[in-house]
Amino acid sequence: MSTLEFNHLVANNSSQLRGFAFNYTKNWDDAEDLIQDTLYKALRYKDYFQEGTNFKGWLFTIMRNIFINGYKRKKLQQNLLEESAHNVMINGSKLKEDTISSALNHQEILKAVNTLSDDYRKPFQMFVDGFHYDEIAEEMGIPMGTVKSRIFHARQKLSKMLVDFQ
Repeated sequence: MSTLEFNHLVANNSSQLRGFAFNYTKNWDDAEDLIQDTLYKALRYKDYFQEGTNFKGWLFTIMRNIFINGYKRKKLQQNLLEESAHNVMINGSKLKEDTISSALNHQEILKAVNTLSDDYRKPFQMFVDGFHYDEIAEEMGIPMGTVKSRIFHARQKLSKMLVDFQ
């Protein structure tokens, strides 16, 4: 399929995405962002589309996956670093307010993250900021497996560094 034919299919089907995007997000601005992300991914991964299959279904699958991944990412970010008054939630478990020694200060987390070497800190920070593994790999010029490994090891190191605060 030529690029012109593919772009024509995208243009013809993009208007149908609006309703589905709104059903997912319940907000017109977020729906427009979701549509934009969907069209970007469709154009970026056009080589993966198999000619003769349902193009509209392919677009809706991309949209659904983007929405689900965004939801999971937001939930992870909220669980990882959520400041509540002077206490922080980490890994989804609430720290007791009356135990000052167990409260994990946001500054301590940032300090621990900043002690990581650049090889671990940069991919970890990009992941927390919402980047996908493939986007991190492309930005850093390293394989995706290396990105996953570095993020995993960064988490392990941070857990060890922050064990005294839990």
